[in-house]
Amino acid sequence: MTDLPPLRDVINRHGLFATKALGQNFLFDEQLLDRIARVPGKLKGENVLEVGPGPGGLTRALLRAGANVTAIEMDKRCLPALAELSEAFPGQLTVIGGDATKIDPATLFDGPWHVAANLPYNVGTQLFTGWLSGQDWPPQWKSLTLMFQLEVAERIVAAPGTDAYGRLAVLAQWRAAPRIAMKVHRSAFTPPPKVMSAIVHVEPGTMPEGVSARMLERVTEAAFGQRRKMLRQSLKGLPGALDALETLGIDAQRRAETLSVDEFVSIARVLTK
Repeated sequence: MTDLPPLRDVINRHGLFATKALGQNFLFDEQLLDRIARVPGKLKGENVLEVGPGPGGLTRALLRAGANVTAIEMDKRCLPALAELSEAFPGQLTVIGGDATKIDPATLFDGPWHVAANLPYNVGTQLFTGWLSGQDWPPQWKSLTLMFQLEVAERIVAAPGTDAYGRLAVLAQWRAAPRIAMKVHRSAFTPPPKVMSAIVHVEPGTMPEGVSARMLERVTEAAFGQRRKMLRQSLKGLPGALDALETLGIDAQRRAETLSVDEFVSIARVLTK
């Protein structure tokens, strides 16, 4: 590896600037980026998927940690800067120009992989829920280490009965273990976003038996789609749901935000049969 020029110099040399349309905010603090790259644990020799690397700030940190990185970047302006990183870390970095929402990571790796990304704000939740979905479990990814707006991060790890608790929390927690690994102040970014950010780390857990992932998605979609209404109203359009509540002894006058993750899983299990 050759000595790399400061990231700010790379951005200036290539005439790069963060665009709001792509949800970009660049991180320049090398120490902070190295801390983020350490969240998943030892990455030496591990496959890592990075979405939206931009000019390559986090990419550098992942490569320094010894990871084999496959980076998907939609912004063609950033590709020359990433190409320079490929030369500096021979054989460690593969760059794909394209839309990550349209690329199946399973086609990119022969074995399991980690995901580490400062996700573009405009597609972050979509990608996250996509990685959490599907009946096959455990997934092919070994961990997710993702930057979100702090508000979204708090929704992912929220407990029942809190304002932040909702569908995203249930989908993230029913067979995985998410946690907020660190918070990142808005001043760390260029340009500074209007909100604070946080790194969420997720590891897959054990999938409950007898539950269709799609059914759980349907139950939570209905329940939280009208979260201020009682379950007897929000779930009445889902065939069998009210009977499932009675079978399980769950009061139909409760609201969705009062149900635990396990209770949602139990409802989905009854409806799966």
